[in-house]
Amino acid sequence: MTLAAEFRFKAAADVPVQSDLELVELCATGNAVAVRAFVERYQSLVFSLCLRMLGHREDAEDTVQEVFVRVFRHLDRWDRARPLRPWLLTIAANRCRTALERRSRLPSQNELAVDLASERRAHSAHQQQEVDLGEELELALAELREEYRTAFVLYFREELSYQEIGEVLGCPQGTVKTWLHRARAQLVERLRERGIVYEISEAQS
Repeated sequence: MTLAAEFRFKAAADVPVQSDLELVELCATGNAVAVRAFVERYQSLVFSLCLRMLGHREDAEDTVQEVFVRVFRHLDRWDRARPLRPWLLTIAANRCRTALERRSRLPSQNELAVDLASERRAHSAHQQQEVDLGEELELALAELREEYRTAFVLYFREELSYQEIGEVLGCPQGTVKTWLHRARAQLVERLRERGIVYEISEAQS
Protein backbone atom coordinates (compact mmCIF):
# COMPACT_ATOMS: atom_id res chain seq x y z
CA MET A 1 0.00 0.00 0.00
CA THR A 2 1.35 3.42 -0.92
CA LEU A 3 1.61 6.23 1.57
CA ALA A 4 -1.08 8.13 -0.32
CA ALA A 5 -3.42 5.16 -0.05
CA GLU A 6 -2.60 4.88 3.63
CA PHE A 7 -3.96 8.34 4.31
CA ARG A 8 -7.05 7.74 2.13
CA PHE A 9 -7.81 11.36 1.61
CA LYS A 10 -9.59 13.23 -1.14
CA ALA A 11 -7.55 13.89 -4.29
CA ALA A 12 -4.94 16.58 -3.78
CA ALA A 13 -5.89 18.05 -7.14
CA ASP A 14 -8.90 19.55 -5.34
CA VAL A 15 -6.54 21.88 -3.45
CA PRO A 16 -5.24 25.00 -5.22
CA VAL A 17 -1.46 25.25 -5.41
CA GLN A 18 -0.27 26.56 -2.06
CA SER A 19 3.04 27.88 -0.78
CA ASP A 20 4.72 25.71 1.84
CA LEU A 21 3.61 28.09 4.56
CA GLU A 22 -0.01 28.12 3.39
CA LEU A 23 -0.03 24.36 3.04
CA VAL A 24 1.43 23.81 6.51
CA GLU A 25 -1.10 26.19 8.05
CA LEU A 26 -3.91 24.23 6.41
CA CYS A 27 -2.43 20.94 7.61
CA ALA A 28 -2.21 22.31 11.13
CA THR A 29 -5.97 22.86 11.12
CA GLY A 30 -6.51 19.18 10.31
CA ASN A 31 -7.48 19.79 6.69
CA ALA A 32 -7.34 16.27 5.22
CA VAL A 33 -7.02 17.44 1.63
CA ALA A 34 -4.09 19.69 2.56
CA VAL A 35 -2.38 16.81 4.35
CA ARG A 36 -2.71 14.67 1.24
CA ALA A 37 -1.31 17.51 -0.89
CA PHE A 38 1.63 17.90 1.50
CA VAL A 39 2.43 14.19 1.32
CA GLU A 40 2.28 14.20 -2.48
CA ARG A 41 4.51 17.27 -2.65
CA TYR A 42 7.27 15.84 -0.46
CA GLN A 43 6.94 12.07 -0.60
CA SER A 44 9.47 11.63 -3.41
CA LEU A 45 12.01 13.88 -1.70
CA VAL A 46 11.75 12.03 1.60
CA PHE A 47 11.71 8.59 -0.01
CA SER A 48 14.80 9.40 -2.07
CA LEU A 49 16.78 10.32 1.04
CA CYS A 50 15.51 7.34 3.03
CA LEU A 51 16.32 4.88 0.25
CA ARG A 52 19.86 6.17 -0.07
CA MET A 53 20.47 6.19 3.67
CA LEU A 54 18.90 2.77 4.29
CA GLY A 55 19.56 1.05 0.94
CA HIS A 56 16.47 -1.13 1.25
CA ARG A 57 13.15 -0.22 -0.36
CA GLU A 58 10.85 -1.75 2.26
CA ASP A 59 12.76 -0.13 5.11
CA ALA A 60 12.65 3.18 3.26
CA GLU A 61 8.88 2.95 2.70
CA ASP A 62 8.28 2.18 6.37
CA THR A 63 10.51 5.04 7.45
CA VAL A 64 8.80 7.50 5.09
CA GLN A 65 5.51 6.78 6.82
CA GLU A 66 7.14 7.34 10.22
CA VAL A 67 8.57 10.63 8.96
CA PHE A 68 5.23 12.04 7.88
CA VAL A 69 3.50 10.91 11.05
CA ARG A 70 6.14 12.77 13.05
CA VAL A 71 5.99 15.81 10.76
CA PHE A 72 2.24 16.22 11.15
CA ARG A 73 2.52 15.69 14.89
CA HIS A 74 5.10 18.47 15.24
CA LEU A 75 4.17 21.05 12.61
CA ASP A 76 4.17 23.69 15.34
CA ARG A 77 7.93 23.20 15.76
CA TRP A 78 8.77 24.36 12.24
CA ASP A 79 10.16 27.90 12.25
CA ARG A 80 7.97 29.66 9.69
CA ALA A 81 10.77 32.13 8.96
CA ARG A 82 13.01 29.35 7.62
CA PRO A 83 12.73 27.00 4.61
CA LEU A 84 10.65 23.88 5.12
CA ARG A 85 12.82 21.36 3.25
CA PRO A 86 15.80 21.31 5.66
CA TRP A 87 13.47 20.86 8.64
CA LEU A 88 11.64 18.04 6.87
CA LEU A 89 14.87 16.33 5.81
CA THR A 90 16.26 16.65 9.34
CA ILE A 91 13.33 14.60 10.60
CA ALA A 92 13.84 12.10 7.78
CA ALA A 93 17.57 11.76 8.49
CA ASN A 94 16.90 11.24 12.19
CA ARG A 95 14.32 8.54 11.52
CA CYS A 96 16.78 6.83 9.16
CA ARG A 97 19.47 6.85 11.86
CA THR A 98 17.00 5.26 14.25
CA ALA A 99 16.19 2.60 11.64
CA LEU A 100 19.90 1.94 11.09
CA GLU A 101 20.44 1.56 14.82
CA ARG A 102 17.60 -0.98 14.96
CA ARG A 103 19.07 -2.82 11.99
CA SER A 104 22.52 -2.95 13.59
CA ARG A 105 21.07 -4.96 16.48
CA LEU A 106 19.68 -7.59 14.12
CA PRO A 107 21.67 -10.66 12.96
CA SER A 108 21.50 -9.48 9.33
CA GLN A 109 23.78 -6.45 8.92
CA ASN A 110 25.71 -4.63 6.22
CA GLU A 111 23.01 -5.27 3.60
CA LEU A 112 23.24 -1.83 2.02
CA ALA A 113 25.42 -2.59 -0.98
CA VAL A 114 23.73 -5.92 -1.68
CA ASP A 115 20.20 -4.55 -1.38
CA LEU A 116 20.89 -1.45 -3.44
CA ALA A 117 22.68 -3.46 -6.10
CA SER A 118 19.70 -5.80 -6.34
CA GLU A 119 17.30 -2.86 -6.44
CA ARG A 120 19.17 -1.17 -9.26
CA ARG A 121 19.78 -4.27 -11.36
CA ALA A 122 16.38 -5.94 -11.12
CA HIS A 123 14.79 -3.89 -13.90
CA SER A 124 17.66 -4.32 -16.37
CA ALA A 125 18.86 -7.89 -16.06
CA HIS A 126 18.60 -8.29 -19.83
CA GLN A 127 21.11 -5.46 -20.32
CA GLN A 128 23.84 -6.72 -17.99
CA GLN A 129 26.44 -6.45 -20.75
CA GLU A 130 25.99 -2.69 -20.82
CA VAL A 131 27.45 -0.44 -18.14
CA ASP A 132 24.98 2.10 -16.84
CA LEU A 133 26.78 5.05 -15.29
CA GLY A 134 23.86 5.97 -13.06
CA GLU A 135 23.73 2.44 -11.68
CA GLU A 136 27.48 2.36 -11.11
CA LEU A 137 27.29 5.66 -9.24
CA GLU A 138 24.51 4.29 -7.04
CA LEU A 139 26.57 1.21 -6.25
CA ALA A 140 29.60 3.35 -5.45
CA LEU A 141 27.46 5.59 -3.23
CA ALA A 142 26.23 2.53 -1.36
CA GLU A 143 29.80 1.73 -0.35
CA LEU A 144 30.42 5.12 1.30
CA ARG A 145 30.10 5.78 4.99
CA GLU A 146 26.58 6.87 5.93
CA GLU A 147 27.47 10.51 6.64
CA TYR A 148 29.47 10.89 3.41
CA ARG A 149 26.67 9.38 1.33
CA THR A 150 23.97 11.50 2.96
CA ALA A 151 25.93 14.73 2.59
CA PHE A 152 26.63 13.94 -1.06
CA VAL A 153 22.96 13.24 -1.83
CA LEU A 154 21.75 16.37 -0.03
CA TYR A 155 24.28 18.62 -1.78
CA PHE A 156 24.37 17.30 -5.33
CA ARG A 157 20.85 15.88 -5.72
CA GLU A 158 18.70 17.94 -3.38
CA GLU A 159 20.84 21.07 -3.87
CA LEU A 160 20.89 22.06 -0.21
CA SER A 161 23.49 24.58 0.96
CA TYR A 162 26.31 23.69 3.36
CA GLN A 163 24.39 25.44 6.13
CA GLU A 164 21.19 23.52 5.39
CA ILE A 165 23.04 20.20 5.25
CA GLY A 166 24.66 21.04 8.57
CA GLU A 167 21.23 21.63 10.06
CA VAL A 168 19.93 18.33 8.68
CA LEU A 169 22.92 16.30 9.87
CA GLY A 170 23.58 18.25 13.06
CA CYS A 171 27.18 19.23 12.30
CA PRO A 172 29.23 22.36 11.45
CA GLN A 173 29.57 23.54 7.85
CA GLY A 174 33.28 22.70 7.93
CA THR A 175 32.43 19.08 8.67
CA VAL A 176 29.96 19.04 5.79
CA LYS A 177 32.66 20.29 3.41
CA THR A 178 35.07 17.64 4.67
CA TRP A 179 32.51 14.87 4.17
CA LEU A 180 31.71 16.11 0.66
CA HIS A 181 35.39 16.23 -0.26
CA ARG A 182 35.95 12.70 1.00
CA ALA A 183 32.78 11.44 -0.66
CA ARG A 184 33.85 12.85 -4.04
CA ALA A 185 37.34 11.43 -3.71
CA GLN A 186 36.11 7.98 -2.73
CA LEU A 187 33.47 7.91 -5.46
CA VAL A 188 36.00 8.81 -8.13
CA GLU A 189 38.35 6.11 -6.86
CA ARG A 190 35.62 3.46 -6.81
CA LEU A 191 34.44 4.39 -10.30
CA ARG A 192 38.00 4.23 -11.59
CA GLU A 193 38.42 0.80 -10.02
CA ARG A 194 35.36 -0.31 -12.00
CA GLY A 195 36.84 1.08 -15.19
CA ILE A 196 34.39 3.96 -15.41
CA VAL A 197 35.76 7.26 -16.70
CA TYR A 198 33.94 9.78 -14.56
CA GLU A 199 34.96 12.89 -12.70
CA ILE A 200 32.89 14.65 -10.07
CA SER A 201 33.36 18.40 -10.11
CA GLU A 202 34.43 20.14 -6.97
CA ALA A 203 31.71 21.91 -5.02
CA GLN A 204 32.07 25.63 -4.94
CA SER A 205 32.75 27.17 -1.59
